Amino acid sequence: MNSRKWVRLFLTTLLLGGVLTLVTSFIFKQNSYAEVLQPFQLFELVGLLLFFSGLGFIFSVISQMGFFAYLTVNQFGKGLFRSFWPALQLFLIAFTLFDLVYFRYQASEEGSIGGFLLTALGILVISLVVATVKAKETKRHAFIPALFFMVVVTTVEWVPALRAQGSDYIWMMIIPLLACNAYQLLLLHRLTNNQENAA
Repeated sequence: MNSRKWVRLFLTTLLLGGVLTLVTSFIFKQNSYAEVLQPFQLFELVGLLLFFSGLGFIFSVISQMGFFAYLTVNQFGKGLFRSFWPALQLFLIAFTLFDLVYFRYQASEEGSIGGFLLTALGILVISLVVATVKAKETKRHAFIPALFFMVVVTTVEWVPALRAQGSDYIWMMIIPLLACNAYQLLLLHRLTNNQENAA
């Protein structure tokens, strides 16, 4: 893949992250917008829009770093573990989903385990859909690597928000992360014109 295609992937993913974070900020940061709209403060509103767009750009860059790191790890895993690599990925997927539920519930001071179960289930369902599309567009062996990337790598990228206080940034980060990761994964084989590219 030439540099022009890499730049296209970078810029479109950057834009996707910025726009999605800005849109989700209208939902999860309503109070921040209410403060600058009543009374109307133009410069503060512009500053708020720039802040959330910039935050989205950061989320996008984190997503892209994770994507390129995974491409390296996937090749390394294939060479080191050979036929055991798919099984190891499945184990790590299961452990990550368990971690998203059990350890987050243990660390929380309030709330029920149901919320954590729904979060993990939501990530799994989205990941299964993306992995299925990837496998159909390339080859069936791409399913497990794609699922691993969407579940495990996305969760690792999400860690900074999980450690933050409050749930607003948790949701504002996971939505663009999932979208950017899915976008990169499904665009890669199109940019390389390689239908056999597994991820």
